[in-house]
Amino acid sequence: MADKRAPNERIKESSRYLRGTIEDGLSHTETGAIADDDTQLLKFHGSYMQDHRDVRGERAKKKLEKAFSFMIRLRLPGGVVSSEQWLKLDDIAEHQANGTLRLTTRATFQYHGIIKSNLKRAMQAINAACLDTIAACGDVNRNIVSSANPFLSPVHQQVADLSRDLSDHLLPKTSAYHEIWLDGEKVGEAGGKAVKDSEPLYGEHYLPRKFKIVLVVPPDNDADIFAHDLGYIAIVEKGKVIGYNVTVGGGMGMTHGDEDTFPRTADVLGFCTPKQAVAVAEKVMTTQRDWGNRENRKRARLKYTIEDRGLDAFRKEIESRLGFKLSAPKPFQLTHTGDAIGWRQGADKKWHFTLFVENGRIKDIEGWTLRSAIREIAELGLVDFVLTGNQNLVIANVPAKSKRKIETILKSHGVALTPSSAMRAHSMACVALPTCGLALAESERSLPGLVTRLEETVEKAGLRDDAIVVRMTGCPNGCARPYLAEIGFVGRNPGIYNLYLGAAFDGSRLSKLYARDVSEDQALDLLKPLIIRYAKERDKGEHFGDFVVRAGVVTATEHGNQFHKDIVLAD
Repeated sequence: MADKRAPNERIKESSRYLRGTIEDGLSHTETGAIADDDTQLLKFHGSYMQDHRDVRGERAKKKLEKAFSFMIRLRLPGGVVSSEQWLKLDDIAEHQANGTLRLTTRATFQYHGIIKSNLKRAMQAINAACLDTIAACGDVNRNIVSSANPFLSPVHQQVADLSRDLSDHLLPKTSAYHEIWLDGEKVGEAGGKAVKDSEPLYGEHYLPRKFKIVLVVPPDNDADIFAHDLGYIAIVEKGKVIGYNVTVGGGMGMTHGDEDTFPRTADVLGFCTPKQAVAVAEKVMTTQRDWGNRENRKRARLKYTIEDRGLDAFRKEIESRLGFKLSAPKPFQLTHTGDAIGWRQGADKKWHFTLFVENGRIKDIEGWTLRSAIREIAELGLVDFVLTGNQNLVIANVPAKSKRKIETILKSHGVALTPSSAMRAHSMACVALPTCGLALAESERSLPGLVTRLEETVEKAGLRDDAIVVRMTGCPNGCARPYLAEIGFVGRNPGIYNLYLGAAFDGSRLSKLYARDVSEDQALDLLKPLIIRYAKERDKGEHFGDFVVRAGVVTATEHGNQFHKDIVLAD
């Protein structure tokens, strides 16, 4: 009988628990690349092979191989690093990468531009900072995101602690990472004693696709809980977390032109106690391991498992594996998906400054030396840093007497304390070109200028302080969660995007396609009159996404399987 499984399944099966020939490939200096199968396995170690697409044509003319390099992503559950760790990570950016750090939409770091000869050095330097990249990518549970600042209150700390417990419990157990990158003992070579690998949760095939977990503390939905496979909404009574509403089946990715693929918002599965939370995660993940589609990777995420099997059947299976029933969900209210930019005081009276970092890129350019500013703050040794799911940075645990010092350092490096508008503060883009191999159009390099042009209309309409969520991705995979943006741009071709409108400001409703294959100029021509109309006709407290639905500009997407339905495109 023919093997109908996706090719990745066979690669995992024969990989000897994620080893493949990665170690051998690193030793070949005649090429900057590694073997095709190893590029898939490398993801489980937290890295992607990429190439600089801006120079592809030039190198091809010279009959040179592509300008290969590697992206490394850290596993950083809860998003916290100390000042000492920041300095070590900054050194890696300087000596092994392209001189920048990037804060991702899942509250961790990415390095870009690491050549093959530096890849192992970078991994070892990350380990020396007491951090790692295990399972930051690949068909496993990936980095776990929790509400932005664990230092804000005991409740936030409890949620952050759970994120680390979940990450540790769901971590792959293969020793391949330590063997390849940290020169650990090889399987079968430990002093003559047999060393055997096993994966008690994953098995040799791991998961059908990636698996993402987030945790939020209402009213903040700063981790976009409905966009992920598994979520925990903290239910707080009298200053303590009494349990969590569990959400399942969210996910952003889709494929252009394939209506069998679609983004989906998560369903609320039930309520669990704090002591049950880790067990619930294990059973949700292992059910997806057993039920997920291993033939068609385009439909292999948990969202399609639940879509095809039904939420009730999925709940029944989870409860059977748990040996107990989940309680009914408890009331909750989420109000927004963005970060509160600026100073906030924690329960312990220390201060925390959330700094807007446009598209998460920390670098130095003339007149705006953000990377140097953060390094100078880290060298004070006074603070911790927290990465947010909106690509921003919290400078945490600042003593009251040091607040002015922090502000002075930022200003001296040309770093504004507040963004130019609430719209910019709620903007987000994926990396896209020139490094992402999936990108069809620009994103990180394009969105800032587009927002600047939109701000002219926002200013004219008197909406500078009114938040409108704008997100852009270079392809339909949705890394910057554009389908949960009130205004979303999704790349189709160079300079060409699909324009989506109408998502809910609190992240609970998907958008709808409004205009297909438009340039930035065409998109602006469509958006400007809508923004002016919104300013004039909105109800009190009404957000832009709700307005365009109420005004009949787009229909509401009530469920992911309706994402491609009832579309009336703009003229």
